[in-house]
Amino acid sequence: MKDKTEGKWDEAKGKIKEETGKVVGDRSTEWSGKADQVKGHVKEGVGDIKKDLAEERDRTETPR
Repeated sequence: MKDKTEGKWDEAKGKIKEETGKVVGDRSTEWSGKADQVKGHVKEGVGDIKKDLAEERDRTETPR
């Protein structure tokens, strides 16, 4: 769950950075924001995979 939360935060932060860069005409900040959004999206995907793997493990474990 941590990965998904961090991913959402990175995406939001990146969008703000991107828009700020556009407004002030700073291409570096704009592209840095886009990179943060991609990083956030990847983290969310990792979180989804971890969640799916944990659910699969829990479903397939045999009770002792």
